[in-house]
Amino acid sequence: MEIPQLKIIRKASFRATPWKNGGGITHEAIRVPLCGDPFRWRVSVAEIDASGPFSEFSEHNRKMVLLRGAGIELEFASGRKTTLTQPGQWVEFDGAEATYCELLNGPCVDLNLMVLKSDRAAVRVEHFLEPLPVSAARGETTLLSAIDGRCELKIDGGPTEIMEPWDLALLSQCAGHLRRLEPVASAAPAAVFLANLKFVGGE
Repeated sequence: MEIPQLKIIRKASFRATPWKNGGGITHEAIRVPLCGDPFRWRVSVAEIDASGPFSEFSEHNRKMVLLRGAGIELEFASGRKTTLTQPGQWVEFDGAEATYCELLNGPCVDLNLMVLKSDRAAVRVEHFLEPLPVSAARGETTLLSAIDGRCELKIDGGPTEIMEPWDLALLSQCAGHLRRLEPVASAAPAAVFLANLKFVGGE
């Protein structure tokens, strides 16, 4: 019988570290493994206070979600451009590609998931009013972070946790539901970042 596994990493415990290129500050939620380079995967919340280049992470693929601010435009070495203007919008790109970030109207905050290119990460942002099913099958890790509101995470046969915005949950071998905790009269859906990680050769 599989034992449900759930770990909550609170935003208040994130560790502030400088960007690799010194251009800003990121707040690291989790890094696997804790030491060594390159890491296998990492989740962090970055403050972008000025336009400028992103750091190079040639070993990794990057997934980035806008959490707060008026927006950013990313210009890649290939000539491709992507604009994020609403919290919950996201983009994925090769960490080896030179990337320039232009702030559209003031500082922004974004969530970053970086994963080694040998592994796989399926990312999505869900907007929901009704309880949202979440799960992690054997051999997978599911990451979950509420973007813009408090949520209740209930694991089948396991614990119930209250998720504040930007807290990070790690699920393995379990399933459950995520329920928004906004007033019933509110018609605005909650937004949540979800990523399913599959590792080559185990975690």
